[in-house]
Amino acid sequence: MDFGVGYFPTHNAMAPGPLARLVEERGQSALFFAEHTHIPASRETPYQYGELPAKYWHTYDLFVALTAAAAATSRLRVGSGICLVIERDPIITAKEVASIDQLSGGRFEFGVGAGWNREEMRNHGTDPRVRMTVLRERVEAMRAIWSQDEATYHGKYVSFDRIWSYPKPVQRPHPPILVGGAGPGVLDRVLAFGDAWFPNYDEAIFPRIEQLRARAERPIDVQVISAPADPAVLQRLHDAGVQRASRWLPSGPRSSVERALDEWERAIADFAGEGA
Repeated sequence: MDFGVGYFPTHNAMAPGPLARLVEERGQSALFFAEHTHIPASRETPYQYGELPAKYWHTYDLFVALTAAAAATSRLRVGSGICLVIERDPIITAKEVASIDQLSGGRFEFGVGAGWNREEMRNHGTDPRVRMTVLRERVEAMRAIWSQDEATYHGKYVSFDRIWSYPKPVQRPHPPILVGGAGPGVLDRVLAFGDAWFPNYDEAIFPRIEQLRARAERPIDVQVISAPADPAVLQRLHDAGVQRASRWLPSGPRSSVERALDEWERAIADFAGEGA
């Protein structure tokens, strides 16, 4: 099992490039950046974990931050955790994904999802009632752009005829698509257009991993983000066949990031039988 970290790349915390170098030097396999273009000040949609942290509306643009992280490293996998595809134009997003995959030498992982903030979706012109269909069509359209010299796609919410778009991704046919979320229909989405399921850690994921394995007719990976720094949990994830466990790092100065990394590394070492 591999290990990685997630991070909200905010303008008032450790910057994406130095953070990525640190994470690579410390032996993590992947770095995922969260995305929110904005947070509506109305705050109508409740945040399930209490008061919404300010980092949610202080992040850099996702693909700008990922470019900085890719440019600062040579081995680290860089990815979106997650990209809010329903708030993005699919032709532009396909170009950004392919560009980062090219510039990084094929190190990009594309975590995708619909998000949770309904006002945020509406501000981008997406009706929350159809967000999952929009998500599927936009991912399908991007897959066509990446894999076809002359791409065409026709859906209810995305439609275009015969386009040329280069560069193509280094990873063929495209970077891994990691489907985030834990709602009732998420496994259907993973099986429809994903290469992996990418949920937040929760005890409820374990029986659902078994369900996914039983339903899949092709190889499907599982990665987990927000894993706790607990060797017993890491052992359970390993036993369940999870390919990578990632932990969120705090958005703050280098000292707070390093303390969280130290704690994460101790848990990994204990899990691996290397602890004192």
